[in-house]
Amino acid sequence: MQKHIECLIKGRVQGVMFRDFAQRNARKRGVVGWVKNELDGSVSLVAEGDEATLKEYIELLWKGPLISRFVARVDTINTVWSDTVGGMDDFKIFYD
Repeated sequence: MQKHIECLIKGRVQGVMFRDFAQRNARKRGVVGWVKNELDGSVSLVAEGDEATLKEYIELLWKGPLISRFVARVDTINTVWSDTVGGMDDFKIFYD
């Protein structure tokens, strides 16, 4: 079943290649959506895909980018699930 998620990721997630990591891994899994840095140091992410794939993707987000695991740190991922909204065909990074 296709689902939509909205995540707010907190911790040391800016300046550690987190958005690139989120995009690469979403595209590998056929997940569409976007990711962007927030002014408070968190990262916002919206994604759509198969429910099981999204659950796997969230677990991967908890780990963060391999190259940055010694400096990156995910403290929380607040996730809101809903039905698919549609209208997205790729996974994009929004830059400041």
